[in-house]
Amino acid sequence: MITKSYTKTGNFCRVTFKLPPEVNAGNAVVCGEFNDWDTNARPMTPTKAGGFYTTFSLPCGRSYRFRYLLDGDRWENDAEADGYVPNDYGSEDSVVKL
Repeated sequence: MITKSYTKTGNFCRVTFKLPPEVNAGNAVVCGEFNDWDTNARPMTPTKAGGFYTTFSLPCGRSYRFRYLLDGDRWENDAEADGYVPNDYGSEDSVVKL
């Protein structure tokens, strides 16, 4: 799940990425164009219910590819992404449009 909160100027957007408990993971990281796909850049914060979340402040006016890395070896897309595009690995990346 993705929630967006735009600044008053419209130049940036706070994007919160959320994963439900049903992902059944011990840890999660959101990786994408906004953090150079770094699998260690921003571990997601676990929730008491067993899900995860994290927030990025991103420049508006473009789209960003991303995916979730669960337990260091399982890649997942966001079921509520703004879109999906093929990647070089034979699968798809989620897209958030700002």
